[in-house]
Amino acid sequence: MKALELRNLTNEELNQRFKDLRTELFNLRFQSITGQLGNPKRIKMVKKDIARVKTILRERELSEEKQGVK
Repeated sequence: MKALELRNLTNEELNQRFKDLRTELFNLRFQSITGQLGNPKRIKMVKKDIARVKTILRERELSEEKQGVK
């Protein structure tokens, strides 16, 4: 998932995407432990997607704070 695609989403959609990714990461880790994981690279990809979502949410939060100060 590209950062540009994420930037077009609303905060509510980003929060929902974050929750979905966390659930997916949990399931992937569980599959890894039980030996059922088909694509081990998927864990790394999901972690990066989580980081992207959190970064965009934080950028928006800082932007709102900065606008409120002025």
